[in-house]
Amino acid sequence: MRRFHLSGEHFTELAELPADLPAEGFVWIGMARAEFEREVGRLQQQLQHWTGAQLVDLHVSDLLNDQLPSHFDYTSWYDLMVFRRLAAVAGSEEALQAIDTSPVGFAVFDRVLLTVHPDDCQVRDFFAERLGKLQEGRDFRGSARLPTSPAELMLRMVNHMVDSYLELRRLLTRQLGALQRSLMDTHGHFDDWPTLLASRDALHLLEDTCEDQRSAVQEWIDSLADWPVNGSLLAERERELLRVRSRDVLEHVERVLSHVRRLESSAESAVQMHFSALGHRTNSIMRTLTVLTAIFLPLNLITGIFGMNFDTLPLIHKATGFWIAFGLMAALGLGLGAFFWRKRYLGTQR
Repeated sequence: MRRFHLSGEHFTELAELPADLPAEGFVWIGMARAEFEREVGRLQQQLQHWTGAQLVDLHVSDLLNDQLPSHFDYTSWYDLMVFRRLAAVAGSEEALQAIDTSPVGFAVFDRVLLTVHPDDCQVRDFFAERLGKLQEGRDFRGSARLPTSPAELMLRMVNHMVDSYLELRRLLTRQLGALQRSLMDTHGHFDDWPTLLASRDALHLLEDTCEDQRSAVQEWIDSLADWPVNGSLLAERERELLRVRSRDVLEHVERVLSHVRRLESSAESAVQMHFSALGHRTNSIMRTLTVLTAIFLPLNLITGIFGMNFDTLPLIHKATGFWIAFGLMAALGLGLGAFFWRKRYLGTQR
């Protein structure tokens, strides 16, 4: 478990959970799922003391469930966001078979943010380091200020998880490109169908994951309209900034979804082109064999006639009969070959 206090321009990591909430700012608690399962009782008591509310039992189950799809829910005291990350498995070169979509849970109170991560998730440590650099003025990427509310920090973390997929695009594109080149290689024999089918299944899973992400972010945006502002211009401005940042996250999710669908379409097109090329090649072979059959069919007819057991056949008792028949057959074969060549039934021209 890591505990942080954010207030204005100050970002501090706490050694222990404070007995009471600080006078300003908010507290961020980041913990692994296994640790959350062990500490949920003590954490519930602390949340009750800080905010006057605890996590609902169903939401605790959601945060502990590592198979839950992305979704959003809310209560009168807090909002719950479960968002499946898109990250490459460390040390794996097969991008399509090595994308980790483990869920990360966010419980967003007014002045407390609770995040529940997979055991090997780097999001918490990445943001702890980045926020420390922001406080020191050494990180100028993206927003150059510390988040002012738990909701804003949650959106930044969600946006980072979406953008992490964009880093996988090159790996995905390269792997699918290699499969497509193998499919379209006319001089090779493609037999890596299990890998291709596994890649298509992985893309379908990614599409489903992105659609769930989009629905969860859209529900969050819709819920912002119901936030109480009590006529405060500052509160209204903060809500509007959250809407802007939320729409930016939604736009990034849409980009990811669009890219996944393009990859799916490209893979499907490659498979269709592969079978079309096989059909075209088969047709070319059958056409060549048909032409050769058509050339040798009259030659077989001539040899069949001269092979009959009759004594009165023309040319059969002449010394030049063989050469006359052979010349006729050669002329007929060459003539038919030239005819079919001019018709482009032979050769590589189409």
